[in-house]
Amino acid sequence: MLSKAIKESLRGIETPFYLYDMGLLGRTLDTIRAEAERGDANGKSYKIHYAIKANNDERILKAVLERGFGIDCVSGNELRLIRRLGFPADGIVYAGVGKSDGEIELGVREGIRAFNCESRQELQVIDEIAGRLGMRARVALRINPDVDPQTHRHISTGQADSKFGISYREIEQVATELPTYKNLDFQGLHFHIGSQITDMRVFEFFCRRVNSLVGWFAERGFPVGYINMGGGLGVNYDAPDAEPMPDFGAYFDAFRRNLEVGDAEVHFELGRAMVAQCGELITRVLFNKINSAGNEVAIIDGSMSELIRPALYEAYHEIENLDTRAGDQRRPYIVAGTVCESSDVFASDRVLPELRRGDLVTLKSAGAYGQSMSSQYNMHSLPRIVYSDQIES
Repeated sequence: MLSKAIKESLRGIETPFYLYDMGLLGRTLDTIRAEAERGDANGKSYKIHYAIKANNDERILKAVLERGFGIDCVSGNELRLIRRLGFPADGIVYAGVGKSDGEIELGVREGIRAFNCESRQELQVIDEIAGRLGMRARVALRINPDVDPQTHRHISTGQADSKFGISYREIEQVATELPTYKNLDFQGLHFHIGSQITDMRVFEFFCRRVNSLVGWFAERGFPVGYINMGGGLGVNYDAPDAEPMPDFGAYFDAFRRNLEVGDAEVHFELGRAMVAQCGELITRVLFNKINSAGNEVAIIDGSMSELIRPALYEAYHEIENLDTRAGDQRRPYIVAGTVCESSDVFASDRVLPELRRGDLVTLKSAGAYGQSMSSQYNMHSLPRIVYSDQIES
């Protein structure tokens, strides 16, 4: 990762901070665009939306906009931000299991590409709000396909017991009710089965399930011209230096080979895969101690306030001491943060070269769900941002 190559330039910057490798970001986005332009089996280009929840940094968003990608948003404030930055409304899709009336009204007024609707009642509410405004709203049905994504249960969204999407049991009723909504334009279907999926066989099985659902709707007089396959592609958290970019070719090939939806326009909503590897959280060691169990503990000045993923769902981030000296012995550490919570631990029993007070330490693959999930718990300041093209010379 970038931090090791430019560590001397980082020493004068107050920690903790996020370091974004803008070169890697650009290469990743360009690779996605090239693969999307190859398109489906018929050569029809895929449409890409960036899932802004992964990282809402404005410079990252501007890089996304420059490539002509759309946005997948999940809140009114995200929608306001991307419209202010110049993203066209026709490239915006609005997901989220709990959209407020005010957020729905904002989306209707903006004329977004589609609301990805997650319940029968949501369809009713959007229809009522659009009617009150004298406007029409474009909607897609988020169907829960009951696909096991083979990932962490906290980031699985497409199984039968999930809060997300319209269940199989309600599809028949939803299809019956669709013609009664006078202010909605049915676009098609939306899916999202989960995040951090690295087994391409999951996407292959997913495609076959989608093929069946598209056929089911077509048989009932609802031709599907819009298919949103969500995102979910994982990154290599274990060895980010060896794989700084996911295999987008294999990912899109899984859909080219297995998705059979005719002339439907196929959309994707990638988040983590776009930005995770371009970001690192740079910290410093504050203190070393031995706890009562005999474990060596290194307290760093980053915490769950800056990067909550390990505390939230035991997420793994590669940790590197940028100040390792020749001959340093490797030994197990508990690497913990400053917040007054027992869960504020980045790693337990992690074998690392010796950590000394003042050493620069990086937590890698932090570009997704790091800055965007940061908080001011314990009245911490929000982490500062450093961009590679501002410090490299």
